[in-house]
Amino acid sequence: MSRASFGKREREQAKREKAANKRERRQRAADEASTATDADGAGAPAADLLQMIEDVHRRHEDGDMTDDDFETTKADLLGRLRVD
Repeated sequence: MSRASFGKREREQAKREKAANKRERRQRAADEASTATDADGAGAPAADLLQMIEDVHRRHEDGDMTDDDFETTKADLLGRLRVD
């Protein structure tokens, strides 16, 4: 195998791994968002939602979440937070 095709293969593998990681992060965010609702659909308690928002911030700061995923997930969680 020539050096050029080996490099191309490595780049393609890196792109596949990056895409797989992105899918996994999005799935985790979707799973977390789906667990935020109660069985009756009323929504999770405020303390749970605030904890989830804190976890999302931590994951974003650690680099486990893209800016787009962070903003989407954060907006979803804040939208579920009820203010009395």
